Parts: sequence; structure tokens; C-alpha cells
Amino acid sequence: MEESVDIERFEQLQQVLVRELIEQIRLKLLQAGLSGDQLRETTGEIAFSVASTIDDNSLIESDGLEAHPFLAFADGRERIIHCGENSFMHEFVASVMNQAFGK
Repeated sequence: MEESVDIERFEQLQQVLVRELIEQIRLKLLQAGLSGDQLRETTGEIAFSVASTIDDNSLIESDGLEAHPFLAFADGRERIIHCGENSFMHEFVASVMNQAFGK
């Protein structure tokens, strides 16, 4: 499998992943009874937190073992796409939230 640094494609794929995270979080919060502003705010907060964790924006450590996520996407079976550094999905949460919630 070939590795490829393709920042434009990587940004598009990050946005797709953020959109899916937001939709899954929103669905579970709806099922738990949240609605309106509470649903929107809680969905955004959870999505931002999850995206930031994947982006390696805070220390992830357990029993002295540090974890540093590095996000990449498979493009079929032939190519792995990454941006050459940490992901930046948290930067897309606000705009995708606006799309998902129609604002």
C-alpha cells in the first residue's frame, strides 16, 4: 500500500469524518431525550472534544504510557492518505455543526 501526503484530499476526508461523528453523537443524544439548544450545544461540545483527542491536542496517557494518534485514511486498497502531521479535525467542527443543524 502506498502512502500519500495529499492535504486537500485529507481535509475533505476529515470533514466527512467530522460530519459522521456529529450525526452519530446527535442521534444518540436525541435518543437520550435532548432537544433544541441543549442538543446542539452538547453535540458540538462532544464532537469538538472527540476531534481534539484524535488530533492529539492534549496528553493521552495511562499508567505512564503515552498515546499519540496519527490519523490517516485508506483510499480503496491502494493508498493511505495523510497530511504528514497531526490531523486538525477540530477546526471543522463549527462549520459542520452549522451545516448539520441548519444555521
